[in-house]
Amino acid sequence: MIELRPFASLGAADHGWLDAHHHFSFAGYHDPARVHWGALRVWNDDTIAPKSGFPAHPHSDMEIVTYVRTGAITHRDSMGNEGRTEAGDVQVMSAGTGVRHSEYNLEDEATTLFQIWIIPDERGGEPGWGARKFPKGDRSGVFVPLASGAANDDRAQDGALPIRADARVLGATVKAGESVTYTPRNADRHLYLVPATGKVRVDDVEANARDGVAITALDKITVTALEDSELVLVDAA
Repeated sequence: MIELRPFASLGAADHGWLDAHHHFSFAGYHDPARVHWGALRVWNDDTIAPKSGFPAHPHSDMEIVTYVRTGAITHRDSMGNEGRTEAGDVQVMSAGTGVRHSEYNLEDEATTLFQIWIIPDERGGEPGWGARKFPKGDRSGVFVPLASGAANDDRAQDGALPIRADARVLGATVKAGESVTYTPRNADRHLYLVPATGKVRVDDVEANARDGVAITALDKITVTALEDSELVLVDAA
C-alpha cells in the first residue's frame, strides 16, 4: 500500500514566528485517520523565524529526531547539553523519564526543519541528547541511517545516532533520473517518506517536495527522482 498525503492536505498552524505543518495529529490539529503510522507519532514541517524559537518546555517517553533542512537550530536542555545543528545534520533527544529543552533559531535567516517523534519501545530510562553531521555527499544514491534503534541493524553502529525504538530515520540524495531502493526487514514495517526537496516517484505514485508518502505491506520500494531530490525516510515497527 502506498498512500500519498499532499502537503496541502496537512494540518497547519501559523504562529507568526512559527509556520508549522503537521503530517499527523498534533496540538490543535486532529485527524483520526492520521494519528500515527506504526511507532511514528509526529512529523512536523516547521519554519522558524530568525531570532525566535521554542522556549524551555518538558517532554518524556518520546524519541525526538530533528532534521535541519535550512539554517540552524540551537539546543539547550536541563541535562546541561548545548549544541548548534546545521542544515542537513541531525540531532536526537531521548526524553526518557523527563527533560526540559529549548530550540532556538539564533540565525539571521529562517530555519526550516523536520521534527520527528517516535514512540520508544519502553517507557522511562535516562534522558539523553546527541547530534552529528551527515554530509549529503555521503548519502548520494543510497539511504543512510541517520538515527537508529532497529533490531539487527548493523549499520546503526556505523555512525547513526541511537534511539530507543525499533525504528530507523534515513536520508538520501538522488539526482534527477536516478533511483534508490530501500528494503525493510519485513513487509509489516511502516515506512513514511518525505522529499525535503525535489519531486519523486515511489513505484507508480508521484510526490512533490514536502508531501508525505505512507507505505506498508511492501517488500521493498524504489524511489525515482524526477528532479534532484533530498529524501528523509522513517522505517518503524
